[in-house]
Amino acid sequence: MKLLLLLLLLLLATLLLFPIVSALAFSSSSSSSPSTFSTSASSLVSSLITDERCFSTLAGAQLFADCCATNIVYEDCFHPQPFVGRSNVSQYLTEKVKERKGKGYVRIDKISDGARACGYAWTWAGEENGLRGTTFVELNSAGEIQYVREIPEPLFKPGDLTLQLLKTLTEGAAPKKLPPLVPRTSLPRDACDVVKYLFQELQGRDVDLAMELFSQDIVYRDFNYKDLMREKQEVKKFIQDFSFPGIEFRMQRVDDGVVSTCFTWEVVLMDAPDTIKGLSFYELDPDTRLIKYVRDVPESAIKPPILGKLARQLRPGLGVFRGRRNTLLDEDGL
Repeated sequence: MKLLLLLLLLLLATLLLFPIVSALAFSSSSSSSPSTFSTSASSLVSSLITDERCFSTLAGAQLFADCCATNIVYEDCFHPQPFVGRSNVSQYLTEKVKERKGKGYVRIDKISDGARACGYAWTWAGEENGLRGTTFVELNSAGEIQYVREIPEPLFKPGDLTLQLLKTLTEGAAPKKLPPLVPRTSLPRDACDVVKYLFQELQGRDVDLAMELFSQDIVYRDFNYKDLMREKQEVKKFIQDFSFPGIEFRMQRVDDGVVSTCFTWEVVLMDAPDTIKGLSFYELDPDTRLIKYVRDVPESAIKPPILGKLARQLRPGLGVFRGRRNTLLDEDGL
């Protein structure tokens, strides 16, 4: 009888203590590894760049590397191959900081509000407020940086020469057959869904329908061109000009931003094995949910670009052939 009573007391103690022990075990395991998106991508990136100056101080560069997954892929499209693995990225960032030490810092102009991934438009700020670009950052399920694509603006802006070259290369191409467009009862309202709708559903089939998503006050920056586009009609013509057979725009990675979003893409010409990589940043008007700002930046065809390489070594703030003095706002009005 006493033995039975003892067993019952032990069972009762086990039932009472199990939830406490389990909670402590979970707490201990959680503290040793980051929880899923405990910090959003936009918050992490903002802190690393603005607070820690990860691109202009050695301590900040090391902290960025510490936030990376062991299998991180870092695509600096200025270089011919990506940097793979935490140690290689750490070495790359350290060398980058040493090259630019005392010559300025990266300023975030706009950043998307994504949790698992984000993108940001940036300017190299210093005595000369010049070089601009866009970067996409994606986290893994542990909240570590697993993928980065960075593209600086080209120093040479070819303008309509790009369009003429693409049309020449794709002359005689047959139109691509697309599945029928499924009508929507309502247009998307979150930024990440807006760009998916534009480039995965519409795919250039109905420019008028696409333009319903753009604000009358749209500001559109394509780094192939020197000047901004500031009118909806001008943006429409730009989209129409680049909609022709033989050129395919493929969306790749998209963040989960609501008011603003960034995504990676590639352009395929005919059946060419090589593609042109790029990045785009889209921002919506928070009230109308229409697109009010776009920044497109394609990679350079030559890696590293000869003029760009010299600029990085000698004047990292150089964004065009003629430098600009530092101001609070760049010419995009950011």
